[in-house]
Amino acid sequence: MSVADEIKARLDIVAYIQQTVPLKKAGRTYKAPCPFHNERTPSFVVNPERQSWRCFGACAEGGDIFSFAMKQHGWSFREALENLGELAGVEVRQQTPQQREHTEKIDRLRGLVKLAADLYHKWLFDSNDPQAVAALNYARTKRGLSDETLQSFQIGFAPPGWSHLLDALTALGYSPDELVEAGVATRNEQGNTYDRFRNRLMIPIRDERGRTVGFGARALDPEERAKYLNSPQSQVFDKGRLLFGLDRAAQTIRNSETVVIVEGYLDVIQAHQAGYTDVVAQMGTALTETQLKLVAPRWANTIILALDSDAAGQTATRRSLEVARDVLQADYSGKLSIDMRVLAVPGAKDPDDLIRETPDAWPALVTAAIPVADYVIRQETAALPPNASLPQREAAARRVLPLLLASENDLYRQDNLQKLALKLRIGEDDLLRWANDQRQPPTSAAGPRIAEPPAPPPDLDDPPDLPPEAYGVGEDALFGDPPLHIVINERPETVLEAACLRGLLRRPERVYQVNRTFRELAGESLALADGPLRDLCADDFERDTIFHALMLMFERALGQDARAPLDYLRDQLDGQTVALIERLLAPTDDEQMRQQLGGGFPPDLQALLQRSARYAVDDQAGLQHQALRLRKARLERERRELIALQLEQPSEPSAPPNDPAGDQADVLPDYQSQIALSILATGLIDAELKRQGNATSVR
Repeated sequence: MSVADEIKARLDIVAYIQQTVPLKKAGRTYKAPCPFHNERTPSFVVNPERQSWRCFGACAEGGDIFSFAMKQHGWSFREALENLGELAGVEVRQQTPQQREHTEKIDRLRGLVKLAADLYHKWLFDSNDPQAVAALNYARTKRGLSDETLQSFQIGFAPPGWSHLLDALTALGYSPDELVEAGVATRNEQGNTYDRFRNRLMIPIRDERGRTVGFGARALDPEERAKYLNSPQSQVFDKGRLLFGLDRAAQTIRNSETVVIVEGYLDVIQAHQAGYTDVVAQMGTALTETQLKLVAPRWANTIILALDSDAAGQTATRRSLEVARDVLQADYSGKLSIDMRVLAVPGAKDPDDLIRETPDAWPALVTAAIPVADYVIRQETAALPPNASLPQREAAARRVLPLLLASENDLYRQDNLQKLALKLRIGEDDLLRWANDQRQPPTSAAGPRIAEPPAPPPDLDDPPDLPPEAYGVGEDALFGDPPLHIVINERPETVLEAACLRGLLRRPERVYQVNRTFRELAGESLALADGPLRDLCADDFERDTIFHALMLMFERALGQDARAPLDYLRDQLDGQTVALIERLLAPTDDEQMRQQLGGGFPPDLQALLQRSARYAVDDQAGLQHQALRLRKARLERERRELIALQLEQPSEPSAPPNDPAGDQADVLPDYQSQIALSILATGLIDAELKRQGNATSVR
């Protein structure tokens, strides 16, 4: 049994989903409104027999407990495996003694930091300590924090002495070296160890999984030179890889696909206290690449920078925009994926002050956030004198153009060019010429090529008797140290999935032509384009965990532009998983024969190879054919589920008690229309396969 199978065997999908979704028994299944989109109709179905879930509404997605956890939390497959494995008590990775020792050390340091947070929080509410009472009064009155917020964020107090925390934690069995290593104590040149944080309001910093990893500390003494003090860089705390408040904001960000990034912890705390829970903090002078990738394009497609309005804040905004331009300029398809905007906080205030004084003003400011193009044009031209020389104006234009290049819409949209041209009194042709001069050559492989018209593949019959090794290996090789030789089952669907993924990995750009075929089949029907004929995705690879997981990673690889998709996968995945990809990329038996024989074949061998052409991945036509058959198999599976659910559905729904209007037209899912739409899409796919000369379907 694989690790994933063992986890699924120990965790019941109904019990897991029911922790966050109000499931209700409906025949053999459980139903609820979908947690991933707003709806009145309960179209979210969990099947305990198959241990699967599916949304038959707007999402039109489904899968197992892993795919649910990945969609709910924004986890990668590896993160889902690790988190669910921990919940199920299954060791996900086989570790060497050295690795296990390192993991145990990190876990112990995290435990130390969490215990420190508990102690700081306890000390803040110590009514017998006058200094703690003063600190609590400061938090309540000066910072405007409610007791509920203080509890929720676990705000604490570090007393002014030199060894309060040191004494408390060493008494519990931690060594002074461990306190120093965790960043809560420091050591001077004489070798004396003492508390790092003294007489400060303590703000625990958590990673996206909610684990306490460090602290931000606000000085309570107005004479203290360092107003804010962070935990030092350590094995558990890396400020450049964290966004403060992300563990609390993640769900809102995923739902709204928008994130507001501010500068400091108290900006976030004040915003969340006022109910604005899509706010996180970058905790530094400029956004880092890693911080940005925590939210975009992973969860958010709109980023609003709301940094302080003073000179330092404006500088940080510009630096953050430069990072965003480098990281999120375009996805692999060449289409821009992120809408960057800048929120101007009026009156030289920071968001903390503004929200504390006028919390109702925040939504209007967020709505009024201006596009990056408008912001940089305004900032870079503000200092130009009225009679600026041409070299001065050209220099300003060249500073603006790289950021405009981060959005093809902003660069080529006529009104933005006209704004910059009018502001600088420079011709639009000159601006475009300078913009083209400043274009950087791509750092990764070339973008998608325009595919040539596909030639019809030969007729098909039964799938060829090829060894499973020709199509990849199984999911066990993703983690731990099992042997790589894993035999996958040889059902036509599974073989087809492996071959299709092989074709995508070999030529990633061909996925766009595949998706274009689906869009052409859908025509002007949004119901088809957003439903059964949507783009190829991981849900088409449900038959085998490894193919589903690798397709998810492949989609992420296409969503970034830092490197070519295969390079990204090799960089992001461990050695065992990369070996799997290499196996999928390896030449098949017939390809090896072609190489050895120089492409010439006797007639009988040529006929045999033509029989296996349905699994060819060397041309666009072959991959399109694979994808069409894969989608048809998926539609047939989903249609069987819909028919079963329709049979279980009562014919006369009763009015819900909270529906005074008694209008039941949309209370129950319209399975019949979904079935009809699926049949229509299947017919269109069949017609396209027939047009290509391949009418045989996956059986």
